[in-house]
Amino acid sequence: MTMKQEETKQVHMKENMRKYELQQEQMAIERVQREAEESRRTIQATTEEQKKREDYRDQLERRRQVEVLQAQRDLAEQERAKQEEALKRQEAIRRKTLEYEAELRQQTEMARVKAETEGRIEQERKNFDLRIKELQTSAKEYRETTLESIKLAGQTIGSGISEFLNDREKMTAAVGTTVAIAFGIYAARWTTGITGRFIESRLGKPSLVRETSRINFLNPVKALREALVVGANRKSAMEGIVLQQETSKRLDRIAQTTRNTKANGAPFRHLLLHGPPGTGKTMYARQLASHSGMDYAIMTGGDIGPLGKDAVTELHRLFDWSQSSRRGLLLFVDEADAFLRRRRTEQFSEDARNALNAFLYRTGTESDKFMMVVATNQPQALDDAVTDRVDEIVEVGLPGVGERLSMLNQYMEESLLTPPKRTGLFSGTATEIKVTGITDGHLAQVAKDTEGFSGREIAKLVIAWQAAAYGTENAELNVELMKQVLKEQKESRRIKAVWESSAGSAQDDSSVGKASA
Repeated sequence: MTMKQEETKQVHMKENMRKYELQQEQMAIERVQREAEESRRTIQATTEEQKKREDYRDQLERRRQVEVLQAQRDLAEQERAKQEEALKRQEAIRRKTLEYEAELRQQTEMARVKAETEGRIEQERKNFDLRIKELQTSAKEYRETTLESIKLAGQTIGSGISEFLNDREKMTAAVGTTVAIAFGIYAARWTTGITGRFIESRLGKPSLVRETSRINFLNPVKALREALVVGANRKSAMEGIVLQQETSKRLDRIAQTTRNTKANGAPFRHLLLHGPPGTGKTMYARQLASHSGMDYAIMTGGDIGPLGKDAVTELHRLFDWSQSSRRGLLLFVDEADAFLRRRRTEQFSEDARNALNAFLYRTGTESDKFMMVVATNQPQALDDAVTDRVDEIVEVGLPGVGERLSMLNQYMEESLLTPPKRTGLFSGTATEIKVTGITDGHLAQVAKDTEGFSGREIAKLVIAWQAAAYGTENAELNVELMKQVLKEQKESRRIKAVWESSAGSAQDDSSVGKASA
């Protein structure tokens, strides 16, 4: 029992010893950890201190570099100032030198001129007597020669007149011949003037007509060429003209009516076309005349104002010329609102009023000789008497999406897909344009993006594409270039709209100011 207890004690002692050893080991580990933590903290503090020293040293170095650069800049500025000062001194010295040289040259030139003048004066003094004698001798000889010539001429003329007056037959024949020659000259002048005015009124083109298909004997080649071009195709008056469907049908019906009216010799019906510019009004008038078998003449209302008092005479001459057409004449009046506006406006001058009255007088009755087509952008500005003389009024509006797409296809075919022919002595085919990557979908998108474009603006857009393609190395038009040109055209159109808006506002302000005054 005692031995077991002893063994148990020994076991407990061993266990206690083991626990003690474990505690010692644990304490050693903790001591090592504490030492490691202290070492880490010491190293971290040392590192931070070293970093602070490096940062401070870097700040000092940067500050020193800034001070060095500032010192260098100050030194360079001082050097530049010294150089400028030196250049100024050199320039001042050079200017003074040039002024001194110019002064010396002037003095030298004045001395030379003075010496030459004094020399010539001295020479003239020496030669004065000799020249006086020469002049006296020359004058005496000239006087004697002139007197002898006058005396001889008087004797000759006197003897001739005396002989002529003594011979009655010669005197009678001379008087009769002189009277006959004078009468012939004045009669020829009067007859030539009357004949010329008659021929000009019948065959010559009036000054108000800017373009005509009627043969002009004063310029037959050009007139015949225009007549052949106009009369080359009479299939349809709407061929090549893209308008809205309802407008196209109505204008085609008017063309058929006009053609039948011409064929049956009935009076023509006058037409008013109104709408934005560039929608095909002038083109329709040309093709209407061609389709109906008539000549056409184009005048613009803006040409009336500069004529002043002569406008009435020129208008009568124009209508006399229109009445003399054997085939019938379609008179197209473009920008009609320029001189056919309401007479109640304040800015209507007496000359403009007389011109309007003359126009109304010549269009007051129906005629089977000419048809009048009036075009304007401002139909509300026309005088009531003018609209009363019009039988048909058609609005030619801006094209829609479908019409714009048709125009794009038509103009693309004419200007891009078909090589244009050059004109001239060595005419031929121009460089063919390569259209790459442009599909019907792209053209449809362009038609949507060109909202508000007129037919003329669509044509100009395609021509701009053509010019841009010719500006490339290979004469190629791709999608990117097409979009870029379209963007530029839309920007130009926006700028024009701003200008028109500014001009309209200024005009309104002017009108308000006049009204208030």
